[in-house]
Amino acid sequence: MGKTAGRARFARIGIAVAVLVVLAGIGVALAATVGGLAPAGGSNALVVEEPTTRPQDTLEAEPETSADAAAQEAPVEEAAPPAPTPSTTGALKVVGAQLTDAAGEPVQLRGVSTHGLAWHPQYVNQEFFTELREVWGANVVRLATYSAEEGGYATETGDRAALNDLVVRGVQYAQAADLYAVVDWHTLSDANPLTNQWAAEEFFRSVSGALGDADNVIYEICNEPNGSTSWADIKAYAEAVIPIIRANDPDAVIVVGTPTWSQDLAAAAADPLPDANVMYALHFYAATHEDDLRHALSTAVAGGLPVFVTEFGICEASGAGEIDYASANLWVRLMNELDVSYICWNLSNKDETAALFKPGCAKTSGFTLDDLTDEGLWLVDTLKSPGFSREEVALARAEVKDNSAGAQMLVSADDTLQWTFQVADRWEEGGRSFFRYEMAGSNYSAGVKSWSVTVPFNGEVTLEDAWNCQASASGTRLAITNDAHNGNVPAGAFVRDVGFIVSGPADLAVVEYE
Repeated sequence: MGKTAGRARFARIGIAVAVLVVLAGIGVALAATVGGLAPAGGSNALVVEEPTTRPQDTLEAEPETSADAAAQEAPVEEAAPPAPTPSTTGALKVVGAQLTDAAGEPVQLRGVSTHGLAWHPQYVNQEFFTELREVWGANVVRLATYSAEEGGYATETGDRAALNDLVVRGVQYAQAADLYAVVDWHTLSDANPLTNQWAAEEFFRSVSGALGDADNVIYEICNEPNGSTSWADIKAYAEAVIPIIRANDPDAVIVVGTPTWSQDLAAAAADPLPDANVMYALHFYAATHEDDLRHALSTAVAGGLPVFVTEFGICEASGAGEIDYASANLWVRLMNELDVSYICWNLSNKDETAALFKPGCAKTSGFTLDDLTDEGLWLVDTLKSPGFSREEVALARAEVKDNSAGAQMLVSADDTLQWTFQVADRWEEGGRSFFRYEMAGSNYSAGVKSWSVTVPFNGEVTLEDAWNCQASASGTRLAITNDAHNGNVPAGAFVRDVGFIVSGPADLAVVEYE
C-alpha cells in the first residue's frame, strides 16, 4: 500500500535495497556494518564519523517511471481544510463549473453512499449519521433508492411508502448530524430513465414536497443511464422531472446522470440543460477507469461543466476484484485539485470489495477499524477521519515486513537518524518465536546529543534482551533510545553495534506506518 515519502515512512524493503546500493557506491559499507554488529551483551558500540549522502536525496533525484508509480504515495498528504457543513455553509448552489456556498466560494463534499435502501436500510439511523460526521469526517451521505431491482421503487415488490419515508428520515438524520444528503434515484438495470419516468416523477414529487425547506438536500435524478441510452433520452427525462422538484424546492442543486454509466461528460457538455443549478454525474471505479476518464473529468471542468462524482469505488467496476490504490489516489488528488465533490460506494456488509464493512459485521453504528474492509480503511485514511487516530489507521493498513533471517528494512527515528534493521537470526522455543534484530543508524542531518526510535510490530512483542541501547516493550511497540556512550552522533556519522532480541507469535514482524 502507498505511503508518502518522507522521514517517517522509510520502512520499505525495496527502498532499503536501493539505499544499500547508494551507500555502497559512496564508500559507506552499511551492509558490512550491519553484518559486524556485536552479539547480545556487547559493549563496544561505535559512533563512526563519516560524511555520506542521504539516501532519499539520491532516490528522489531519479526520474519517475510512471504516474501510477508516483501515485503509490498517500492519497492526500496536505492537511484537509475544515469541511463545509450545512450549519456553516448553508444551502449550496452552482456557479460556473463549481459547487459553491451562497457567496460563490467553491465547496467540496466528501462522503459515502448507502447501498440499495430496500436491501440495506439499517445504516440509515441518527447514531451512525452523526458518527459519519464526527468520527469519519464525512460531510455528505447519499441515499440510494433503486428503481428496477428487486424491491425497487418501480417494482411490484417495492414498498414505495416505506422507501419514501426512509429517504425523508435519512435527510432529516443527515441534517441533525450536520451532513448534506443526496437523494439518489438509482437507475441501473432499467438502463434508460425514461423506462420508469412515471415512478421517478412520483418519487421526486413526494420527497421534494416533504423536503422543500431543507437546505442540506441535493437531488440526483438518474444514477447510471447505460446501454443504448443517449444524452437526448436523459435530457428529455430531466426536462420532465426537474420541474417537479423545482415546484417544491426552487433552489436545490440537482445532479443529472450522463450516458455510459455516468461517464460520458462530453455529451452533456455539448448540450447542457438550461437550468443553471444543475450538475452532471461522473462515476468511476479506480481499477477499471484510469487516465482516459481522469482526462475527461479535467477537460469537462476546464470547459465549464459542473461535475459531481456521486459514486466511485477503488476496485473494479463490478464492485468486486482487486483494489487499485495507485489509481484511486490519482483520482483523489485530481478531484481535490479541481474541487470536485465525491461520494464512495457503499455502506453495506455485502461480501464484495466495494463494501465498507466486513461481511461478518452486524453493527449499524459504533464502528471500529476492525469492522472496516480494505476500502473502508482506505476511505477513513483519505478523509483523515478525526475520530480515528492517524497512527491507528496507518497501522491497520500497514504492510507487514519480512521476518525471515537476513531480511532488512529501514525505520526512521524520532530525530534525524535513519536506521537499517536486519533480522540476524530467528528460532523457536517454548511455543514462542524469537527474533534477533541488529541495527545501524545513519545521521544525514544535524548532529544530535541523543536519539530514539519506536519500532511498531504487528503483534504483542516481549523484549528479551538489548545491547548498547535502552529498550522497552509496550503492547505492539518497542521503544529504543541511546546508551550513555553512543548518544552523541555528529552530522554525517553513523551508529553501529546496537541490537535487541524480541519474542512473540511466529508471524511477528515490523510494520510500515506513518
